[in-house]
Amino acid sequence: MLKKIIQVFIIVAGGAIGYLYVPDLLKLSGLESPLWLLSPYVGTVIGAIILFLSAFWLVDYIVNFIRWVEETLVKVPVTDLLFGSVGLIIGLIIALLVNIPIQDIEIQLVSQVIPIFLTVILGYLGFQVGFKRRNEFTNLIANAKKEKRKTGEEEEDTSDAFLNSKPKILDTSVIIDGRIADICQTKFLEGTIVIPQFVLEELQHIADSSDVLKRNRGRRGLDVLNRMQKDLPVDVQIYEGDFEDIHEVDSKLVKLAKTFQGILVTNDFNLNKVCEFQNVEVLNINDLANAVKPVVLPGEELSVHVIKDGKEDKQGVAYLDDGTMIVVEEGQNYIGKTIEVIVTSVLQTSAGRMIFAKPKLLEKAL
Repeated sequence: MLKKIIQVFIIVAGGAIGYLYVPDLLKLSGLESPLWLLSPYVGTVIGAIILFLSAFWLVDYIVNFIRWVEETLVKVPVTDLLFGSVGLIIGLIIALLVNIPIQDIEIQLVSQVIPIFLTVILGYLGFQVGFKRRNEFTNLIANAKKEKRKTGEEEEDTSDAFLNSKPKILDTSVIIDGRIADICQTKFLEGTIVIPQFVLEELQHIADSSDVLKRNRGRRGLDVLNRMQKDLPVDVQIYEGDFEDIHEVDSKLVKLAKTFQGILVTNDFNLNKVCEFQNVEVLNINDLANAVKPVVLPGEELSVHVIKDGKEDKQGVAYLDDGTMIVVEEGQNYIGKTIEVIVTSVLQTSAGRMIFAKPKLLEKAL
């Protein structure tokens, strides 16, 4: 269908050119031509036939180009198209206003060529500004709505999840970890859960990896997202935008959190530090896990099973049921045994909690 439309357009364009110029060209050629050949209607037929035959080989290329443009536009997020189109329209309007006085100039080169040049340049600049600054415009609109809601000028819009509470933006590590789904199920995490499109692409890339471990981690992350979207009472939204000038996923997440004034949810220790440095709110799943672990104080007694050597000489390592590491001083001789220990100190960081202890039998001996 598209091919036929283009062929009809070529025929019509050739007919119009023939109607306007073929009779004049025949007269200028100096050749004796019958009067009926000088008719504009005959020129229409001649022009249509000539242009159709000469441009017949171009039809397939034009069709392929139009289909490529169509497929590209379909893949572009609606927000990008909207703000890019608005910017293009504004640029064309400015070009129209600027060209009005230029077209009155008597110099033909200036009055005809420069308006075309300005129209193309300003249209292009308008599209680029609207497309590349779309996130800032979206943020301004969201902030304006929020201010209206606070002053009572606009009723609360419960369907707009970004305004009800700060959106929680998930990074790749916390999705693969999987505990975020359990936290959402307990309803301790409120508001909208935002999954950026570039995080989904990274998960898909990991799931398609040739490495078995990476592939399993990526698939587990995708299973966690499906569970959150289908089975859990949380609002999960996909952010389809991207920051093309930023290549690192972590940097994109920080930029997105700043743009929407959201909270970044992660268990990446280094990303946690970057967010703190850039004044971005962050929720660390490891911090939450450490907060709900049983409190162990120096002097308390525990029953542990020493399973391996420690990093230092004569140390043994044991673990609590929640995975907390216990470093047992002088515990190397008790590997493979269950012993009573006395807690000497506790070290807690965003990377986890570590307990230092010594055997109770050694304490009694002293």
